Amino acid sequence: MLSASYLHIFSAALFILSLKWMGEVKTSRYGNWSAILGMITAIVATYLAFPFDHVPLMFAAAIIGSLIGIPIAMNVPMTAVPQQTAISHAFGSLSVALLGVAEYYQRVPHVDPFTMAVLSSEIILGFLTFMGSCIAFAKLQELIPGRPFVYKGSNVVSLSVLGVAAALAADLVLHPERQILIFAIIALALVFGFLLVMSIGGADMPTVIAILNSFAGISGAGLGFVLNSKILVVAGTLDGASGLILAIIMSKAMNRSFVNVLFGGFGAVSSNGNGVNSNRPQRTVKSYLPEDVASLLDGARLVVVVPGYGMAVAQAQHAVKELSAILESRGCKVRYAIHPVAGRMPGHMNVLLAEVQIPYSSLLEMDEVNPLFPEADMTIVVGANDVVNPAARTQTDSPLYGMPILDADKSRSVVFIKRSMNPGFAGVDNELFYLPQTMMVFGDAKKVITDITSAVKKN
Repeated sequence: MLSASYLHIFSAALFILSLKWMGEVKTSRYGNWSAILGMITAIVATYLAFPFDHVPLMFAAAIIGSLIGIPIAMNVPMTAVPQQTAISHAFGSLSVALLGVAEYYQRVPHVDPFTMAVLSSEIILGFLTFMGSCIAFAKLQELIPGRPFVYKGSNVVSLSVLGVAAALAADLVLHPERQILIFAIIALALVFGFLLVMSIGGADMPTVIAILNSFAGISGAGLGFVLNSKILVVAGTLDGASGLILAIIMSKAMNRSFVNVLFGGFGAVSSNGNGVNSNRPQRTVKSYLPEDVASLLDGARLVVVVPGYGMAVAQAQHAVKELSAILESRGCKVRYAIHPVAGRMPGHMNVLLAEVQIPYSSLLEMDEVNPLFPEADMTIVVGANDVVNPAARTQTDSPLYGMPILDADKSRSVVFIKRSMNPGFAGVDNELFYLPQTMMVFGDAKKVITDITSAVKKN
């Protein structure tokens, strides 16, 4: 038992170091390895803390989970990492919630008020996170529409469901023998999780993932208090706090509040059916060829690449790296502008670019890269949309208004690679399309970048 306690302390230290190292791109690999070692240590300590006759069942559960999880993780493409993250949150929160229910039935009717309050809270958080993560997965996987499902009074309905669940939980704290209430609480938590995430649009999924991660961590920490598991308290608190901080950072990056993200219905289709102000005159854009872009790149001294989810879908990161390598061999400096909410999960673009060995020093965050745009000979936007929309600065009627954006429109020329004129997740037209220095190149991002590279080689 003593050795298990030491292992728990060692595991907690590794988890803390993991978060510390993950705070910097250069040390993020150490953070991952530290987290893996910390989790293995925590599992071993848990085995040592239980009677030997329970160990075979625990080993069997670990083997079954590994046989399912390892193939999934090994075969998930980089474009599907957000979906994998969402479904991982779902399973993690479901396990915590089910453990809470099991603990309740083991202790009922002799459950003290504090324990019952913690159990009720973590069961609500666990089940709503499970359902919310499942809906987030379905939206990210495009199994259901990504736009928010909102209707008149939708927020009142959602909050009423949560309020009833909280009231029943309070009653259960006072009367833990009323076992039927636990089923009602579970059902209401599932309904609230469904309504909550269904009312949130695809543009907010990165922030939602961070918030759900926070909920799962808080739920795990609560269960740790009940089970007197110090490592579960530490790990859950770290998870909950880091998810909350990340969600705050991302909300600030969009100039939005938590309340607006969760209940604002951002990205809902407007009454005119297209999410764009119908009173504005119809405008046209000019379509260019990859050869046109290549001619402008000849002699360029600074090129900024703005990656977005479209790059992930097309798996164009390898083509982008090849084009960058050629430009750099000719004396051109290439930098990558990373917006905090580009892609469908926090750090999505960083992961894709790191996959093709693009130097960390070339990945610049918004505050670092924005001063460079006026000096850039060309900005190449690969599959991004809302994060470069100038309407965020000027159009007070735009849902993007006030959101900090990448100043791509201040470059000498802008190449916008896009499949079509469809708006981004916010559902609004992009003013950057119509600026005189913008060159629209339509097509699959990977093919377009490859064609540009071929044309550059010929120049």
